[in-house]
Amino acid sequence: MFKVLFSPLELGSGLSLPNRIVSTGHDTVMAHHGHVTDRLIAYHEARAKGGVGLIIAQVAGVHHTARYTSHMLMADDDSCIAGYRALADRVHAYGTKIFGQLFHPGREIMETDDGTAPVAYAPSAVPNSRFHVMPVPLSQAMIDEIIAGYASSARRLQEAGLDGCEIVASHGYLPAQFLNPHVNRRDDCYGGSLENRMRFLSEVAAAIRAEVGQNFVVGLRISGDERDAEAIAAQEVLDVCKALDAEGRLDYFHVIAGNSASLSGAIHIVPPMFYETAYVAPFAALVKAIVTKPVIVTGRINQPQIAETVLANGQADLCGMTRALIADPDMPNKAKAGKADDIRACIACNQACIGHFHKGYPISCIQFPETGRETTLAARKTPARSRQKLFVAGGGPAGMKAAAVLAERGHDVTLFESAPQLGGQALLAQLLPGRAEFGGIVTNLTREMEIAGVTIKRNTRLDRETVESERPDVVIVATGALPRRPAFEGIEDAHTVTAWQVLKGEANVGGRVVIAEWKPDWIGMGVAEKLAREGRHVRLCVDGLMAGQTLPFYVRDEMVGRLHKLGVEIIPYARLFGADENTVYFQHATSGEAMMMEEVDTLVLSQGHERVSDLVDALEGYGVPVHVIGDALSPRSAEEAVLDGLKLATLDVFG
Repeated sequence: MFKVLFSPLELGSGLSLPNRIVSTGHDTVMAHHGHVTDRLIAYHEARAKGGVGLIIAQVAGVHHTARYTSHMLMADDDSCIAGYRALADRVHAYGTKIFGQLFHPGREIMETDDGTAPVAYAPSAVPNSRFHVMPVPLSQAMIDEIIAGYASSARRLQEAGLDGCEIVASHGYLPAQFLNPHVNRRDDCYGGSLENRMRFLSEVAAAIRAEVGQNFVVGLRISGDERDAEAIAAQEVLDVCKALDAEGRLDYFHVIAGNSASLSGAIHIVPPMFYETAYVAPFAALVKAIVTKPVIVTGRINQPQIAETVLANGQADLCGMTRALIADPDMPNKAKAGKADDIRACIACNQACIGHFHKGYPISCIQFPETGRETTLAARKTPARSRQKLFVAGGGPAGMKAAAVLAERGHDVTLFESAPQLGGQALLAQLLPGRAEFGGIVTNLTREMEIAGVTIKRNTRLDRETVESERPDVVIVATGALPRRPAFEGIEDAHTVTAWQVLKGEANVGGRVVIAEWKPDWIGMGVAEKLAREGRHVRLCVDGLMAGQTLPFYVRDEMVGRLHKLGVEIIPYARLFGADENTVYFQHATSGEAMMMEEVDTLVLSQGHERVSDLVDALEGYGVPVHVIGDALSPRSAEEAVLDGLKLATLDVFG
């Protein structure tokens, strides 16, 4: 099925990759004090074991001024070598090759280790709009020092046994800042003409090659389209690639999109599901047409068939499939074995991967929480010593994950779902504009249960009578939640519906709508977009700092932009207070003063959820062990529901 994808490829002077699948550089938040850890090694080992051809480890700082987060790797002294060597040895054991990224953020610094404002360095004193950092212009002495840092860091990776390195000139980081005339205002030999602006990058490549010789792969990562109003022109990016290729120091080019400096550009660092798959491939094809070295393309390539199409069309030579490998580390082996239907496809929700990173937590996946927990929860998925008869009530994400893992461990598991379809609230999430891909979580978890041998009973509600008659050893309750309808003054007078009713088509919604949202997440924003696209005037009133406050940044920022284009009014700090026939009353969350939304036809409630616990109450005192997970325990998101299922299924009581 995937003839090109699983063909070997040679990079540099004789390095042979077993296939064209790449786990590209991405921060895992698993480094400690700048060094590789056992947790990070186990994370990459899982992907090597799963059959990936090339792993490019996350960015490593080349200079003490390169610490853009408090949890990044550093390669600026020899203390890094031992950790990298251990990582390389574990990855090489499976035939996978491994590179390391060499990095300096310039002005793109997110945080410091003590919470104070950073001192950042850049070509010129031009601030960014995302982190609001005012950089210090680099002196010639510091430029020389940083270039030397790139070279010495590459030498350390080589000494540690890695197969190559990648210069990160993408996403508006330091080399890209030199290239960009909007950011580089220098009047010396590093500024002005394109030849001058690419001098820094050329000198970096030359210094690295002089340090490591010809038998170590050196590549370049660059943004083809920075998606920013003050971006380097796309044609200049092509000119840079062509010129660097002619210099002969690079072994490959890695094309991606986006820019860290702005909210609009940063979305494309890890594009959410609103963007079509492989949308960067057309620009990669332009690069491939003008360079002599192989090209990697990255950007929403989440399935092997998509990668195969990109490669077969000649748009690139390798495909970065990082989130696909986060969602399913075994994706390459499954694809190669002809088991494409068994692959757990990434749905680009961004919740536990980049969403965790932005919160400073180790990355994972909402569908596969074993990711990032290879040394803990994943290690506990061992065969059970004795087979138990287990009933799971509820076929949402929590129940499905628990059932799949328990059956995988060898238990006799029956899942009861009262509805015709599995999926719970995920079935509603997929109905929102641009969110259809979220339904993939249902497809993927259903397939996990089928592979594991779970007995699935749809249209069947588990009750005490069934438990008493069939006598399972354990009952797991994952019956989910229902929309919360809080009591407030005037609820009988206003035309009030819930977000669920809107999504299910059960509500007659008027032309002027107010959405009252308690938790600023995807529900209120998604319903607002749906109703605005249907031609209604929409005001989204949020009991929080901003719409989408709890969402991953790139999802939130993309959705805010979509709502702005549709003319949706967003009112923050708005706590629902009351309503009448045509007015909804809010209380400002901090001042306490009244906020009135007049001329309202319909009030849509997105006021959180209340757990469904009827079965828990019914089984009280019966004597069978009962475990409660997911929203039936406490209404949260799909991430916590699936994690609840995994945590429960790996308990010693089921061992």
